[in-house]
Amino acid sequence: MALLDPHSYVDSDHPRTRRVRLALDVDFGRKVLSGTAVLELAAESSGTMDLDSKGLAIREVRNQSGTAVPFEIGDEDPILGRRLRLTLPAGTREVVLSYETSPDALALQWLAPEQTEGKHHPFLFSQCQAIHARTVAPLQDTPRVRVPYHAEITVPEPLVAVMSAGPAGDRPGPRPGTRTYLFEMPQPIPPYLLALAVGELEGRDLSPRARVWAEPATVEKAAWEFAEVESMIRTAESIFGPYDWDRYDMLVLPPSFPYGGMENPRMTFLTPTLLAGDRSLVDVVAHELAHSWTGNLVTNADMEHFWLNEGFTVWAERRIVEALHGEEAAILGWAVGQKALDEAIQRFGAGSPLTKLRTRLAGIDPDDAFSSLPYEKGSRFLALLERTAGRERFDAFVRAYMARFRFGALTTEEFMAFLEERLPRLAAQVDADAWLNEPGMPANAPVFRSERLETLTSLAAAWPAGARPKAAEAAAWSPTEMLVYLQNLPRPLDAASCRELDAALSLSGRGNHELLVEWLTIAAASDYEPAFPAMRTVLTRVGRMKYLRPLFTALGATPRTRALARSIFEAASPTYHALSRRVVGGILEKYPA
Repeated sequence: MALLDPHSYVDSDHPRTRRVRLALDVDFGRKVLSGTAVLELAAESSGTMDLDSKGLAIREVRNQSGTAVPFEIGDEDPILGRRLRLTLPAGTREVVLSYETSPDALALQWLAPEQTEGKHHPFLFSQCQAIHARTVAPLQDTPRVRVPYHAEITVPEPLVAVMSAGPAGDRPGPRPGTRTYLFEMPQPIPPYLLALAVGELEGRDLSPRARVWAEPATVEKAAWEFAEVESMIRTAESIFGPYDWDRYDMLVLPPSFPYGGMENPRMTFLTPTLLAGDRSLVDVVAHELAHSWTGNLVTNADMEHFWLNEGFTVWAERRIVEALHGEEAAILGWAVGQKALDEAIQRFGAGSPLTKLRTRLAGIDPDDAFSSLPYEKGSRFLALLERTAGRERFDAFVRAYMARFRFGALTTEEFMAFLEERLPRLAAQVDADAWLNEPGMPANAPVFRSERLETLTSLAAAWPAGARPKAAEAAAWSPTEMLVYLQNLPRPLDAASCRELDAALSLSGRGNHELLVEWLTIAAASDYEPAFPAMRTVLTRVGRMKYLRPLFTALGATPRTRALARSIFEAASPTYHALSRRVVGGILEKYPA
């Protein structure tokens, strides 16, 4: 007997779930989901079966013949929730659990009408990664137990439900004024990819296999922004092989969504901050699309091996960007990622065990360990393997890797064993142990250079000496070039420099949130009061952690900006996702008194 995952109660000797069937009613008034979860077992079973649950009210448990299944709910663990222990009667093939979620379920955010674009109807969306599927349903909540699922979701009319599954029709609901939407996910997925959203939604087809969903006020902008997604899918297929999920649909969520995107199969969730109006941020979709191979098709066994998901996906994303836009665009992407990597190492400390790729997270909440490090350090490790082996050999390895572990989950150790099998001695050649098991960045980390990158970084570094970009030169910059320039400017700047920078590059009026937030971070660190209203607007409207963390951190620089930060957080925190509230609350706690 052994636990499969440090963040799950699932035992290796217990029965396995082979398929899940959900029938849930969405109650906006009480902010709960209620109904049943049917766990179909891999074989007839009896005896003990442990499930993960957190905040769930379990009403009753029966097997396929209606026989009561005795159950016991364990003590609350602040990270894992409660172990739900079932004692299965002999011959059990299915377990039917009747239950209700908590109004405080961490995976579910319930939005009032005024928090949406349309302002007329409420909205619900889920975010089950890393270990929050157990707040939605009683499951074996570990990537080691991948399952297909069927779902029937009843919602109040005229709202629409979408899921990380194929739509299978709809019908009148069990009560007047309700409608039931049906979904089928035939491929097995890890539980963290279970996803649900309900709201006033409309869809627009982008290709025969791609559609974007959004609120009516947003859907046309989203359809224009992501119109070229089919070419991105074809480019990814040319590198990584066939797309195995039938459809690639996307949902643009309200602004409180805490991430840039979430790679739920068949229904990628996206932040509305990507709708820049110039398609300058659609490469975030390249990252979520790449997850269709690296993360969704082949998955980390648990959160201690998170780099296998995200490091692989950043590497794959930059290969897609290179194929679409050229090597220079990919190099600039590596430069932008370097800043995120440096900030993550600085936040944890270069000697922190959380700066290793292969982490040990028993007793640690994966949300507290989350950072850019597995993304950027992991992708650099893979880039080093690619450079050392040669692209042709490494691409063949990647295709073999995805074929071997297709629809499976693996550990770092299993990955390294496969690497040694297919590319012998490559791991030793690059000192893989230092990358996986030592903190910080190894000395042989790959460097990404170009003449264009050097020009931008040198120009930014020379700001104190009076160097300024010429107007025509700056006007010709791509958004990524401008971001690299801004990221490399010294800070703080004096008020005159802030005023000059904003005027020269028209930063305060940017629709591109990457540029706008980078500028506001400079302004916050510089205590530049004319930018305070824009900071309040962004931080009140947007709940994306990528923007909240640097802005609230920069606002800690002076007593005046700290007071502004506390004032903004007091007003905005009720609209933030619980994960975002926790991140910002932790930043404010570190401010000087």
